[in-house]
Amino acid sequence: MRDMRYTNLNPDAVPKTFREVRQWRRERAGRMKRKDYSFKVPAVAPDLTFLHANTTEPALTWIGHSTFLIQLAGLNIVTDPVWAEQLAIHKRLVPPGVAIADMPPIDVILISHSHYDHLNIASLKQLKGSKTLIVPVGLADKLRRKGFSSIIELDWWQSASLRGVRFHFVPAQHWTRRTLTDTNSSRWGGFVMERRNAPTVYFAGDSGYFDGFKEIGRRFPDIDVALMPIGAYDPEWFMGPQHVTPEEALQAFRDAGARRFVPMHYGSYKLADDTPREALDRLEAEIRRLRLEEGAVRILPHGETWRL
Repeated sequence: MRDMRYTNLNPDAVPKTFREVRQWRRERAGRMKRKDYSFKVPAVAPDLTFLHANTTEPALTWIGHSTFLIQLAGLNIVTDPVWAEQLAIHKRLVPPGVAIADMPPIDVILISHSHYDHLNIASLKQLKGSKTLIVPVGLADKLRRKGFSSIIELDWWQSASLRGVRFHFVPAQHWTRRTLTDTNSSRWGGFVMERRNAPTVYFAGDSGYFDGFKEIGRRFPDIDVALMPIGAYDPEWFMGPQHVTPEEALQAFRDAGARRFVPMHYGSYKLADDTPREALDRLEAEIRRLRLEEGAVRILPHGETWRL
């Protein structure tokens, strides 16, 4: 089999040179000394009784970073499950909203891409339940070697159905790597979850701003909730092609035509030079500037369950 390497819709969007990486690292030492990391994302005690008993009510619980428990049509779905206390040198800033031992049995796991802050093998193994993994094309063989057997692999615009819920894999502008030699050997993207008479949920994964958000909106005109990243964007000259700013996240939400917006991908790990408070301040300022209607944006604390 040939060595497949995947690209973005704009093939030149993300790659950075070693020179640019070194420039960011040189700038970072001084910048980080001026940053205030005292703000922590608020947390509430999870309603474990509801989470374990719920088989009928659409609901969304933010665990942290890009990890959500989505309860839809009797399925327990987890996005990008990462409970790790540390990712390389990055220690977790706050505990997960629900401890992994307290999670209900999981039916479906959605993996947006293979970066370590989105794909954590230890977390995958610790989750209880039947656990069908839906992953980007190029990842299935790696996960089978890790001991997982129930895997569905999708490319952009492909879909799979499980117990009446249809999972569509949609484009994002990003890249992926887990070793020095496997850069872009698997796809990256987001998921749209659909079921008749239930809310349609769009999980955007990790992405820079691109025209693909508009195409997602054209293909799925009834998105009820968009889960969009708002962190790891600073410095923008370096991070911009791969991570949206808070303002771009709101534009992507509008491009997709979604009704409600939930921010994610901030507050759990220090992956770039922005702080959780900066991300939220910029998000809230843009909400005011755009004069979005009340309730269009739902900022969840960790552990809170939003009944859709």
